[in-house]
Amino acid sequence: MLRDIVSRDDPAVLATRDLIAAADADIILLLDIDHDAGLAALTALAELLDDAGSPYPHRIAPAPNTGRPTGVDLDGDGRTWRARDAQGFGYFTGDGGMALLSRYPIGTVRDFTALPWIALPGNAATDVTPPEALELLALHSVGAWDVEVLTPSGPFHVLASHASPPVFDGPEDRNGLRNADEVRFWNLYLGGWAPEGAPFRGEHFALMATLNLDPARGEGRRMALRAVLDNPRLQDPEPMRPGGGRETADWPDPVPGDLRVDYILPAAELSVAGAGVLWPDEAPMLGVSRDQAATASDHRLVWVDLDF
Repeated sequence: MLRDIVSRDDPAVLATRDLIAAADADIILLLDIDHDAGLAALTALAELLDDAGSPYPHRIAPAPNTGRPTGVDLDGDGRTWRARDAQGFGYFTGDGGMALLSRYPIGTVRDFTALPWIALPGNAATDVTPPEALELLALHSVGAWDVEVLTPSGPFHVLASHASPPVFDGPEDRNGLRNADEVRFWNLYLGGWAPEGAPFRGEHFALMATLNLDPARGEGRRMALRAVLDNPRLQDPEPMRPGGGRETADWPDPVPGDLRVDYILPAAELSVAGAGVLWPDEAPMLGVSRDQAATASDHRLVWVDLDF
């Protein structure tokens, strides 16, 4: 990925640059971005955006769980070093992490990426995890953060995560159960439970996440998602594309098809000035071509404007 960014001629990189610049967001969460120890790739991307007139001087990308070896045969194939044996699926450490870009300074950060799955109250880990991995397997396959952004209107907390796809497993439904617990983590956190330290007391915040669950279609345990969408501390602005529909991922038809799996759920007290999902057909309204928007990602850009 660093090679492709530095080359400045990779179609997907240039499409991503143009889409981010056109969106002109104050805060943007990038998912499935490879992580390296020195943040060289993220820095190169920020420089690319800066040259395009879209500066993001403040950024953070804690190390994810993707590709991080467990040393345990998690999938039962007799090997311990495959992508499916990592803390989160990945062919190398940091394969497909997360990054937050901000135009405002970043304050305190609470990183829950290393939280053991078994530490979550009411977890489903025991029945679907090899005993030798039970104490070390993390809940979050990618990561989970509470990032304080210091805006001119006061602190704003970004609650960020990327949950496991609830597929690619067997009848034990380990990925489905893990996904449900990753989603349920945020209900517990907003309800006053915290793995360590003080309970969450943020006033202005939003959950920004790929939860990999659709409210009505596709695989997964939708009760966990429903509980988050119904959480009294959150609101769902239900971002839509101008032509109608709330789907955020453009996946092959008929299975799994286009699904809503990416969410921005602001605090219930915040005023939502607008929200939407940018699909390729609508991209020209932002000055981005349809082909650019389609090339950037199969997940569509989700945006919400907030007043506080």
